[in-house]
Amino acid sequence: MTLTQLRYLIAVAHHLSVQKAAAALYISQPALSRAISTLEEEMGITIFERTTRGVNLTEEGYKFLSYAQQVIEQADLLIAHYRTERKVRRVFSISSHHYAFVVNAFVNLVKEYTKDEYEFSLRESRTYDIIEDVVSSRSELGIIYLSNFNRSVMLNLLKSKDLGYKSLFLAKPHIFLYRDHPLAQAQELTLEELADYPRLVYDQGTNNSFYFAEELHSTEVVAKNIVVTDRATLFNLLIGLRGYTIASGLLSSDLNGDNIVSVPLKSDETMELISVYQRGHKMSPLAKRYLEILRHYVKDFIPTQDVLLEPDDSERS
Repeated sequence: MTLTQLRYLIAVAHHLSVQKAAAALYISQPALSRAISTLEEEMGITIFERTTRGVNLTEEGYKFLSYAQQVIEQADLLIAHYRTERKVRRVFSISSHHYAFVVNAFVNLVKEYTKDEYEFSLRESRTYDIIEDVVSSRSELGIIYLSNFNRSVMLNLLKSKDLGYKSLFLAKPHIFLYRDHPLAQAQELTLEELADYPRLVYDQGTNNSFYFAEELHSTEVVAKNIVVTDRATLFNLLIGLRGYTIASGLLSSDLNGDNIVSVPLKSDETMELISVYQRGHKMSPLAKRYLEILRHYVKDFIPTQDVLLEPDDSERS
């Protein structure tokens, strides 16, 4: 396997056509086809399904593409660092579920940084991809949650990936709604009361296990379900369709405005927000500072009745 083959793979996946990818790469179509076939044979998988209209990624192909993109990104960073006069200055990177409080703390960290040149990275991503980002060092930290439902599965996965974690805080589950939603003024809601409204959930890609869901009560069957990939779209649909989503309740107007409100959900579940990192790797000063800012933000700006601020700060594996 070579970097060239991986770049070819990414091009074909982008165009979903060997012919178009070959033209973009300025190589012949037969040469590109041979390179992809050789890669598939070497890896022992089928990456693309050939059709009369082009190609489609297989399920295994999606997974392989994710790894290939990470490899190429790291290779490009390495090349940029040693072959150019202007070095890439990535100082901190983090991957997280779609949490507004993670973004708020990230903003404060960047504002504190006084160097004239830098590169920070914040990825709002899928559960499995967040873990893989940390494994591959694409991100130094990952922010996910544990619950009664997913705990054993997630902890076994972290252990298998040689990742450790620290608890950040505990949060009660809440419902996010548009401020003019008929249920927005409720003191507490049940899932039964929300049955007539569309539930919004984040896409988990090919790793679409109930245990990887970003929302609690993922096994609950609902009549109306909408899958989205980003927080802005979710917020727009909360407003436009009077939908709802289950979240941590940590919502402020600093970056998100006042259109969305948070109502406690009647539930036996609790969300334990955790930071995930590589075991045996010394955490950078910026990563430590980020976690300090995150905890202070939660403590200072979120109502204490909505968040149970009793984290266990000990390192776990």
